[in-house]
Amino acid sequence: MTEEQRDLAQEKREKRKRVKRMKTFIVTFLSVWIMLSILLTTVLCIKVYSLQKQIDKLAESVENAAATATAVSDTDQGSVRVEPVTEAIAKENLAEEGDVHKVYLTFDDGPSDNTDAILEILNEYNVKATFFVVGKEDQESRDRMKRIVDEGHTIGMHSYAHKYSEIYSSLENFSTDVEKMQNLIEDATGVRCMIYRFPGSSSNMISNTDMTDYIRYLNEQGIAYYDWNVSSGDSTSQVYTADELVENVMNDVVKYKTSVVLLHDSEGKETTVEALSSLIERLQEINAEILPITDDTVRIQYMTVSANN
Repeated sequence: MTEEQRDLAQEKREKRKRVKRMKTFIVTFLSVWIMLSILLTTVLCIKVYSLQKQIDKLAESVENAAATATAVSDTDQGSVRVEPVTEAIAKENLAEEGDVHKVYLTFDDGPSDNTDAILEILNEYNVKATFFVVGKEDQESRDRMKRIVDEGHTIGMHSYAHKYSEIYSSLENFSTDVEKMQNLIEDATGVRCMIYRFPGSSSNMISNTDMTDYIRYLNEQGIAYYDWNVSSGDSTSQVYTADELVENVMNDVVKYKTSVVLLHDSEGKETTVEALSSLIERLQEINAEILPITDDTVRIQYMTVSANN
């Protein structure tokens, strides 16, 4: 082989090396770019989801606060009169010495893994409660709904979507959501559910439509709705310890003959699960009757709608 041929061969080898390095660089660059794109997209999705959860919690907290404030007072609205529960039943519901406290433990936003844990505790103490569930179509959630009913608890609707901007945007959307939730519960449990809890309560400040329209709709369907007069404070995660949740409830249930207690069994409510046994024991210490909501339960409502006299 001549020197010229050797130089040519060497040049070809160098060229192949350069091409190989270039290919390696391009492949590596593209791989890194794709991985970074996936990573950034994932991070953005997590941040958006986290932000949405925070917004939902903030909205719920604001609505819960509004719900415990004084509702519309003796306001004529067409053919209805809206009255706050504080004027309608609060006085006659105040407990006097010797009264038996009737306590209704209600759990919103499930079912979830925490629902199973709560059902186990309720079964241990032979206590029945009420679960206001949301629209979850997966088989595990359907099984939990059926378990609620099969174990003697009361199941109620807490909307299908649980998205305030959707269900409260119009009466049509609200009624569609109610029917969808009612059908889901019936399909999962065989029970035609006739009790409801408004997301954010009946006096929430988010609805674009007058809440009396939704209340009137439920009345026409024969569906009873329930707010609450005792809150555990567990609507916002990590704010209270388990002991504080118990104290929040006990400080108020002693005031009333009938107490409808707001609790949650959604994901992230492990503190509620942790508090439940102690809460039941404290209620038993004051000889309270712990009951599921039935047709005979006094309706705790922030607003009622009735015909004007």
